[in-house]
Formats: sequence, structure tokens, C-alpha cells
Amino acid sequence: MTPAQRGHLAMLTFSALVAGSFSLGAQIANEIEPAALNAVRFAIATVLIGLLVWRMGGLTRAAAQAPWRYVVLGGLMAVYFVLMFEGLKTAKPVSAAAVFTLTPVISGVVGWVLLRQVTTPRMALALAIGGAGALWVIFRADLHAMMSFDIGRGEVIYFWGCIAHAVYTPMIRRLNRGEPAIVFTFGMLVAATMLLFLVAWSDLRAMDWQALRPFAWWTILYLAVFSTGTSFVLTQYAALRLPAAKVMAYTYLTPSWVLLWELAQGRGAPPLLVLGGVALTVVALILLLKDEEPVQVISRRSPE
Repeated sequence: MTPAQRGHLAMLTFSALVAGSFSLGAQIANEIEPAALNAVRFAIATVLIGLLVWRMGGLTRAAAQAPWRYVVLGGLMAVYFVLMFEGLKTAKPVSAAAVFTLTPVISGVVGWVLLRQVTTPRMALALAIGGAGALWVIFRADLHAMMSFDIGRGEVIYFWGCIAHAVYTPMIRRLNRGEPAIVFTFGMLVAATMLLFLVAWSDLRAMDWQALRPFAWWTILYLAVFSTGTSFVLTQYAALRLPAAKVMAYTYLTPSWVLLWELAQGRGAPPLLVLGGVALTVVALILLLKDEEPVQVISRRSPE
């Protein structure tokens, strides 16, 4: 497989894993304060990824240089996840996943500003189609709601988090200096965990953790292992091999995966008209998958 193909495979796996966080997270969003929940999941993910880094030989001196890079990336992810779970208190999983599909548009703009990654006409068309499909789902196929811009509070909150996520993807490529994806992920997780514990310390102390039902703990473990540690490694791996807009294009699959998660849990599917918007996001992904020019793997950068 070429580097680009491995990047696509990584993002396909990413989209399936992240979808579970919408379906499962919505079921515990009102049981734990978002900052406290994410502090715990990031702490668990940091330990797990740290053990893997240790077994691979540990951090190198070069990877420890310019630690502010990890603070920037960790801060962006902390903002994203806190606002995601705050939004899931009221937003439906499929609707929140549709908001997530707006990130490729934002990521494409940021990718051009930071990396001068050019969005081709076909990519622009695909982003427009995907954005239209996302809006159709967000407004629940209600033209009146769309015309009056009647959008839920949870979706608005989560949208601001998605902006942070969209900035995060091109920033990986901008700030990486040749570190392996898992090492770079570990540095970012450490920074995010420290930031979240500072913000959520009072909530962490006030929470009765022993009173949580088993499902909540299983969800936290899933979020830590798959939606945090594994997905971050996959995203960073892909971001070094694909343009930012194409990395984020895989978010277009998220509503479809969420539908499968919801059906698997017996929670039913949304109305047929809403599914039309999901279909548009899949069309957008197909358009974005075709490479118009080879993408080179990022080379090691010398420290500034």
C-alpha cells in the first residue's frame, strides 16, 4: 500500500471508532460534567499510549523539544471534546454527527492559510455537497426550520468545538517535526490531560464516581481507548500523508456509522427524509477520495 492509501485506511477506521462516541456519549452526557468526563478519559488514554511509547523505546530528546506544540494541540482537543459532550446533553447523536461533518470545510480553509493546501474545484464541490447534506440532517429535513435558522442549542455549542477540531488537523502537519504519530499523540495527550484537570478539578472532586452505573464506566473506557488514544494516533498518522481537507473528509461517514450504532442498540433510525442528507455526505466522501495528484509524506523538519 502507498502512504496515501494507508492514510485513507487509517481515517476509515477513525470514522467508525469516533461514531461510537456520539451514540454512547449521548447516553451519559447528563450524568457527568463534560470537563470531568474528558479529564478522566484523557488520563486513561495517556497512560495507555504512554505504555506503548515506553515499549517502543520512549521519548527522544528531539520529541521533547518545543513542548508548547503539544499544549496547542492538546488545548484544541480539550476544547473540542468538552464542547462535544456539552452539546450532546441536548443534541441527538445523528444530528451532532452531522455538525461534525462541517469540519472539512473549515479544515480546508485553515489548511490553505497554514499550509497553502489548495482546494481543487472537485474538492470544493464535494465540500459543498457534504455541507448541504449536513445542514439537511441538522435541521431534521425541515425547510421551515432551515429558512428561520432554527437550530438547537446543543448543535450550536458543538459547532464551536468542531472549529477547534478543524484547526487541529492542519496544525498537526504544521507542528510535527518528524516525530512518530504515537509519540506525538502522547505529548498532546499529556498536555490535554493537564489542562483538563486544571479546569475540571472542582467537578472531579464533587463527582460521586462510585455511584456511576457500569454502562457509564464502559463508555468512559471506550472513549479513552478507541475515541481518544487510537483515533488520535490514526488522525495524526493520516494527517502526515494526506491534505487536511481529505483527512477531515472522512467525517462525512460519521452520520452513517452513527446510524449503524443506533440501530445496533435498538434505538431506531431517523425519518427517511433525514436519511437523504446522510446520503449526500456519502456522495461528498466519494468525490473527495479520488486523488488528483500524489501526496508526499511529510519530511522531518529541523528544530526552529
